[in-house]
Amino acid sequence: MRHHLILRVITKLLVGTIFLFALYVQFHGDYSPGGGFQAGVIMAAGFIIYGIVFTLEKVKAVFPPWLVHKVVALGVLIYAGTGIYSLFYGYGYLDYAVIDPHHPVHGQHLGILIVELGVGVTVTGVMVAVYYAFAARAPSLGDEDW
Repeated sequence: MRHHLILRVITKLLVGTIFLFALYVQFHGDYSPGGGFQAGVIMAAGFIIYGIVFTLEKVKAVFPPWLVHKVVALGVLIYAGTGIYSLFYGYGYLDYAVIDPHHPVHGQHLGILIVELGVGVTVTGVMVAVYYAFAARAPSLGDEDW
């Protein structure tokens, strides 16, 4: 990999920009196209590009598989926890008015942001886990078999 200096430098510059764009899509998804799913895929793409350029072992050092699994569970917990929170207070599942009962519109806005955050975190974890599973798989055909 030492002979791909330009590719490695450009990747280091782009990955940070990709993560920043994913955060923009995440937190502006209710005002413009985007949201949790799109932001999660963009965030995962940053890790995947890093893994393709710098090897699977290097990306696993940055985002270890045990953490990927915890991130997936955390995202589901954020999403489901928002709905369960509203049930505990006598509202319907995912009725965001419970978050700010005096200003239900603000509660709706905050609830959407929380749920979209849960979706984004889950999608990032799942996409990275799928990449780890496919990239770690041993090829069934060698180069000479083609």
